[in-house]
Amino acid sequence: MKQPIFFLLFLGFLGSCSPGEGNKSGKEIAFPEEIRLQAEAITLDTALFRYPYRISIVDDIAVVMDLHNIDHYLHAFSYPAWQHIASFGRRGEAPEEMLSAEAIRFFSADSLWTIDANKMEITRWRIDVAEGMAHREEEVAIDKTLIRALDFLPVETGFFIPDYSGEHRFHRIDRTGACQASYGTIPAHEQFADLARPALAQGWRSFMGYHPQGLVVMATQLGEVIEIYSDSGESQAIIKGKQGDPQLQIAEGRAIPQGIMGFSDLQVTDRHIYASFSGISFDEKIAALRRNEETETGCRMIYVFDLTGLPLRKYILDHPIEGFHVDESRGLLTAIDVNRDDPIIQFRLQKF
Repeated sequence: MKQPIFFLLFLGFLGSCSPGEGNKSGKEIAFPEEIRLQAEAITLDTALFRYPYRISIVDDIAVVMDLHNIDHYLHAFSYPAWQHIASFGRRGEAPEEMLSAEAIRFFSADSLWTIDANKMEITRWRIDVAEGMAHREEEVAIDKTLIRALDFLPVETGFFIPDYSGEHRFHRIDRTGACQASYGTIPAHEQFADLARPALAQGWRSFMGYHPQGLVVMATQLGEVIEIYSDSGESQAIIKGKQGDPQLQIAEGRAIPQGIMGFSDLQVTDRHIYASFSGISFDEKIAALRRNEETETGCRMIYVFDLTGLPLRKYILDHPIEGFHVDESRGLLTAIDVNRDDPIIQFRLQKF
């Protein structure tokens, strides 16, 4: 099942850019406790996945997003029984098909939101368990003046999406897809020439999470940075771990990722921020590939913070994971391990 993906995430690092790297380190994040977790395998009764990447669970439905499936990007299951309900989000170029899938946001059976970066479109789906089907309920065409969006957060008045121009951190768009406001700046340790900003923005690509109290949380794909903003763009906290800012090297008009692979997923619950962290260096990955050694994909750490950014706990996992979902009421972390033939696994969490 596993396919090389970590290089594909950086194909957007193009442009005529002047040199610059963000490399300021912070201090090692001091977690009061560290807990090791062992995975339990979930066996499905059908083989559907090619490269499962994201997972989201609400009530008695789980949805898995598959990056490279040849037929459908999305698969719904009963939870916690894991019986297949429906596969949907057909891959294709027709008006009701998807060219890509980057993220999912699941709130209820009639509010599963997806983003298609290639179409610049956000879609809401309704899952009908009795019918065994999913129906497209609405589509939002994202303002074409914005750069290709790889993540999003549905909110009451519209959506937040990241900014990749390098001028801001994120935009607010309304339910028609029109940009209403832009917020924040990249918290790099030095000023960059204007031509470097699009590459810098790609280097600071971040996964997003939202709390209804009005918090936008971002975790960098490179480096070790967590940012917390109000939904009006005011910076509430910036947490830089030992690995510090995302690092880039600009060569021949391309921005090449350096340093480490950082966070791979983020979830904000009622009281906590959960972020999966890798820390594996690109040099280590590249050296292993040159030796024709197979390397695992995913993160073996989960950082847990409170909503102000205070470190609370670090989980050490016995399996590497990509996407994950925390069900605090059941004390379960359900995750995807793309290195396994049965990629859905669960960990039992300790209560706070």
